[in-house]
Amino acid sequence: MSTDQPQTIAPEALPEAVTGFLKAHRAHDVATALSFLHPDATVTDEGKTHQGAPAIEAWMTRSAGEYTYTSELTGAQKTDADRYVATHHLEGDFPGGVVDLHFRFSLGDGLIGDLRIEP
Repeated sequence: MSTDQPQTIAPEALPEAVTGFLKAHRAHDVATALSFLHPDATVTDEGKTHQGAPAIEAWMTRSAGEYTYTSELTGAQKTDADRYVATHHLEGDFPGGVVDLHFRFSLGDGLIGDLRIEP
């Protein structure tokens, strides 16, 4: 499967590491979310990259209290054997108030090695 031709999949077909991370992230359960990441994983959000558990934990803790919003998983795609996209529709008190964010996951050994969050 080519990386430029993603395949639409049912959200429940996303790998356990992705669904577990997203559930914990929505619940602001940082410890559980971190358990789905490689220890040296990277997360890129709002143009900033956070590498390793301590940096990702600090990002998650900060971002959890920054805004109030609702998040709905509206779509999922499989890009290749280890890459998935989960699309979320957010509405809240952040600038703009409404956005569709794409959580782009790269997996390795059943864990998330890289996550990029972007519109």
